[in-house]
Amino acid sequence: MSPATKTPPRERITDGTGSDQDAPWHVIVLNDSHNTFEGVAFALSSVLPGVGYDRGMTYANQIHSSGRAIVWSGHQERAEHYWEQLKGHGLTMAPLERQ
Repeated sequence: MSPATKTPPRERITDGTGSDQDAPWHVIVLNDSHNTFEGVAFALSSVLPGVGYDRGMTYANQIHSSGRAIVWSGHQERAEHYWEQLKGHGLTMAPLERQ
């Protein structure tokens, strides 16, 4: 193989935090014009462990004021499960994100 056709080695890009296997996945709810504050709070408190209605209202206010809120973080399988359930309640969801 001549030097002109040899593919240069690719450098692996890493963020320096170690294994991505342990990085949490974020469930993010987006602001929309069709869900009420009460509906968002109800959905969050119905789906997410440890989130009561009052905490759901706090998230609803954050979603309204900033356009989005990370409402849960953790392992991918549970994040996917909560994401699907919240979407089923009619919330507008961002794609799952990894920290």
